[in-house]
Amino acid sequence: MTISHEDALMQLDIDIDTTLHSGKRSFRLRMQFASDSRRIVILGPSGAGKSLTLKAIAGLMTPASGHIRLAGRTLFDAAAGINLTPQQRNVAYLFQDYALFPHLTVRQNVGFGLVRGWRNPGLDQPHAAVDYWLQQFDLQHLAQQFPDQISGGQRQRTALARALAARPGALLLDEPFAALDRALRVTLRRELDQLQCRLALPMILITHDPDDAIWFGGHVLKLCDGRLDEAELDAVKDQR
Repeated sequence: MTISHEDALMQLDIDIDTTLHSGKRSFRLRMQFASDSRRIVILGPSGAGKSLTLKAIAGLMTPASGHIRLAGRTLFDAAAGINLTPQQRNVAYLFQDYALFPHLTVRQNVGFGLVRGWRNPGLDQPHAAVDYWLQQFDLQHLAQQFPDQISGGQRQRTALARALAARPGALLLDEPFAALDRALRVTLRRELDQLQCRLALPMILITHDPDDAIWFGGHVLKLCDGRLDEAELDAVKDQR
């Protein structure tokens, strides 16, 4: 089983404007860029608007105006009244804390959404897609463990396997290495790099760490205070 993304360029066109209010404080996010890269990295400090941008693409936040188009599909267009649900957008969102279900085993987490039911698939229920992704991420020996029984790196692999089992059109990653120690970050960067190259799966990654941008940056954007820095960072692929 493979995910086919022939000529899978990102083809992301985003032009959104929205303001969030909290008490007397407000934050305006103004994002406007287009890219054909398979890898987009949005780099910026905490509070810059990175997660808001990712949530807008995923359909977890609705901008006040503008549009979002991905791979030739309009995901959001305020003027045209288009706002696809997260399920309709066919993108996989990997949360920073991985958002694994604590009451489900690794196997059940990977298969969640593929089979109907609260504990889906069952503990011993065979499922080819689940078996495939457990093998791809070397999780077979952990299949019956629960999230609190495995390491941080193993939890990330489980979350990635669950995201990819749904056969998404793009992968959205929210600070995927922030909670890991330095040695593990290096290992998992390499693994994710190899996986993305093998699958040719378009990817958008947000991070505060310049090393992530150096490693993954096909198209690197610098975000600060809700706006893109005019001095856009170039991809630096040869500094690994």
